[in-house]
Amino acid sequence: MSNSVYAALTRQSGLMNEMQSVANNIANSATTGFRTEGLIFAEHVRSTGPETPSISMATAGAHSTNMTQGTMTQTGGTFDLAIEGDGFFQIETPAGLRLSRAGAFIPTPEGDLVTPDGYRLLDAGGAPVFVPGDATSITIAPDGTLSADGNPLSQIGVVLPQFGVDLIREDGVRFRADGAVDPVENPSVLQGFLEGSNVDPVGEVARMIEVQRSYELGQSFLEKEDERLRSVMTLLQR
Repeated sequence: MSNSVYAALTRQSGLMNEMQSVANNIANSATTGFRTEGLIFAEHVRSTGPETPSISMATAGAHSTNMTQGTMTQTGGTFDLAIEGDGFFQIETPAGLRLSRAGAFIPTPEGDLVTPDGYRLLDAGGAPVFVPGDATSITIAPDGTLSADGNPLSQIGVVLPQFGVDLIREDGVRFRADGAVDPVENPSVLQGFLEGSNVDPVGEVARMIEVQRSYELGQSFLEKEDERLRSVMTLLQR
């Protein structure tokens, strides 16, 4: 197989990965707290020997996450929360601490606030947030302080990864910090609001068309290269 075919195949593989990323973004354009995912292409250059041209191949193994604020939608729900500005909610999962911007929480009969998946919301100290079942009024202040019938009970934790460490996406709305997290100073928590996805559907559709055209061009090149190699083999066999 020629070097040009190897280079084209690596490019095609990367474009397929990017198409999957775009399709996932579009599918989650209405998912609360979803963050747009992008793909990072890198060039891998390999020497083929002295006094011969090197081979340049494109790889697309790294992902990026767009942390732009999503649109705030007022729901009026007591346990619908949104973070304005920087920060993440702390979620307790069987795999450990996870971070999320999705703030649609549900009280359990035991009094815990949980995500729709049943994972508990944690306070600033890392303990589950408790809501009394007999409380008639639940208010959450902008700093995250949760009060029941006017009595402060806990403060919802709003954190950021320490020292700007990378966030590893585990699904559309949950991330794992590759390191410690620190509390956000002066957080802004909005009760009765949800933060929507930050996906730009029009932009993602345009990106999908661009990726599709690039893939078609690469496929056309591979087909022509295959025809050329077949013609060479036919001539050599005569």
